[in-house]
Amino acid sequence: MAFSDLLEQVGSTGRFQVVHVTLLSMPILMMASHNLLQNFVAAVPPHHCAPHANLSMSSIGAEDVLRVTVPLGQNGKPERCRRYAHPQWQLLSSNSSESLWEEDVEEIEMESCDDGWYYNMTEMSSTIITEWDLVCDQRALKQMGQTTYMGGVLIGAVMFGGLSDRFGRRVLLLISNLMMAVGGTCAAFSTSFTMFCVFRVCCGMALSGLVLNSFSLIVEWIPTRVRTVVGTGTGYCYTTGQLLLAAVAYWIRDWRWLTLAVSLPFYVSFLYSWWFLESARWLVLTKKSEQAVKNLKTVARINGRHAEADKINIEMLQESMKKEMACSKGSYSALDLVRTSTMRTITMCLSAVWFSTSFAYYGLSMDLQKFGVSIYLIQVIFGAVDIPAKILVTISMSMLGRRPSQCGALVLSGVMILINLLVPYDLQMLRTSLAVIGKGCLAASFNCCYLYSGELYPTVIRQNGMGWVSMMARFGAMVAPMVLLLGEDYPLLPGFIYGGAPILSGIFAFFLPETLSQPLPDTIQDVDDRGFGWKKAKRLPEKEDLATKDPSCVLLKESV
Repeated sequence: MAFSDLLEQVGSTGRFQVVHVTLLSMPILMMASHNLLQNFVAAVPPHHCAPHANLSMSSIGAEDVLRVTVPLGQNGKPERCRRYAHPQWQLLSSNSSESLWEEDVEEIEMESCDDGWYYNMTEMSSTIITEWDLVCDQRALKQMGQTTYMGGVLIGAVMFGGLSDRFGRRVLLLISNLMMAVGGTCAAFSTSFTMFCVFRVCCGMALSGLVLNSFSLIVEWIPTRVRTVVGTGTGYCYTTGQLLLAAVAYWIRDWRWLTLAVSLPFYVSFLYSWWFLESARWLVLTKKSEQAVKNLKTVARINGRHAEADKINIEMLQESMKKEMACSKGSYSALDLVRTSTMRTITMCLSAVWFSTSFAYYGLSMDLQKFGVSIYLIQVIFGAVDIPAKILVTISMSMLGRRPSQCGALVLSGVMILINLLVPYDLQMLRTSLAVIGKGCLAASFNCCYLYSGELYPTVIRQNGMGWVSMMARFGAMVAPMVLLLGEDYPLLPGFIYGGAPILSGIFAFFLPETLSQPLPDTIQDVDDRGFGWKKAKRLPEKEDLATKDPSCVLLKESV
C-alpha cells in the first residue's frame, strides 16, 4: 500500500480536506494586500513648497500666496521642490507672471522647501509620503520601502524553507501568521520611516513563511488527482485579493488604518491555525510515526470513516512511506543544479525567466500613478486581467505546450511595454490598455513557470531547483522598484528595461525542453536523456506521473 492509498482509506477529498483547504486559502486573499500595499500607502499626492513661515496671509488669498512664493514649471504647474527665496510681490500685477517666467526667472534667487510642503489631499487623507515628507531629495526612500519589503520576502524564503523541514509546517505557519499580524500592526503605528521599513521586512519574511507552509500543508493532505484544481483555486485567491485590496483602499484613505486593516485578519488566521493537523508525511520522515497515526485517525473520523480509523497502525504507515523514506536519504545539493550541461542550461534559462517575470510584473504593478487614472480603478483592472490570462495560458499549455506558452507570454508582455513608450501621454486609454495586456501576460508567465519548472527539474533536486528560481524571482522583485528611480533623469529608461528583460528571457526560454505529455524525470540522468533546446524531447520510459499517480518522492521534494 502506498501513502496515496492510505490517504484514500481515511478519505482524500472529504469534509476534512474541504475545511482544511478553505481555511488555508483565507490568508492568501490578504497576501496581495501586503505585496501591493505600497501603491496606496506610498501614493504621492500633488505637492509644492509651503509658503514662507513669516509670510502674512491675512490680506491675500491662497492662490496669490502660491503665486508669489512658488515658480511655475514647464508644465504650467507649481514646481515641487523649489520656491522663491523671497516673495515676488510684483507677480500680483497683471501679466507680470508671464513676463517674469520668460525673461527673469533664472535670475531670481531660489531655495529649497525649508518650511516643508503643501500636499493636495483630495484623494487620500494621509500617506507615508506626507507623513515623513518623502519627496524631492528624499523621494528615493519611497522605492526603498518596497525594496526592503521584498528583501524580507527573500530572507523569509531562505529561512522558513529550512525551518519548516526541521520543526514542521504547522508550527511555522502559526509563527508566520502571528509575525504578519504583529509586524503589520507595528508598521501601522510606526513613528519613523526606518521603523516602518523594519516592520515591513518582518511582514515580507512572514509572507514567505505563509506561502511555503500553506501550500505544503495543502499539497500533503490532498490526492494527486485534485492537486491541479486546488492549485488553480488557491491561485485565484491571490487574484481576488488584488481586487479586495482596491476596495479596502478605496474606503480607507488613511495609510495607518489601511495597513492595520490588511493586517488584522492574520490574527484570526493565527487563532484557527491551531486547529490544523501536521503533515503525516513529514511526521513519518522525522520519526514521529505515533503522532502521524493519530492525525490520520483524526482525519478518518472527521470524514466519517470510523471503521477505517481503527485499522490504521504504525506498521501500516511505515510500509506505505517506504519510497518517501528512501528518497529522503539521498544526498543531493544545490551544486547538482549545474552538474551537467543540460542541468546548467535549464537552471540558467529558468533563472532568467523567473527573474524577468517578477521584475517586470512588480515594475508595472508598483507604479500605478503613472497611468494618470484613478489608482483604485487601475488596481481593479490589473487584478481582473489575471483571471482570463491564467485561463488562456492554461489552455495554451495543454494544447500548444509549455515552451511556446512561456516564450509567447514573456515576449508579448515585453512588446506591450515597449510599444507603450511610443504612445503619447495624452492617450491615457491606449496606454492603460497596453499596460493591462502586458501585466496579464506576465501573470500568465508566472502561472506557466510554476508548472514548467516543476516538470523540468528531476525529483531528486526538485526542491533545490524550485528554491533557487524562487530566490531569483524575489531578487527581481527587489530590484524592480529601484529601476523607477532612473526615470527621474531618463524618463523612458525604466520602461525600456522593464520591456527588454521579458523579451530577452523569452529567448532564453526557447532553449528549454518541452515537457507536455512527458513523465516527470526522477534523476539527473533522466534529464540528460531527455535533452534540451529546440530538440524534440523523447518519451521517457513510463514511471510515476504527477498527473496520474501519487508521486511519492516527487511529493516529498515538492512540499519540503
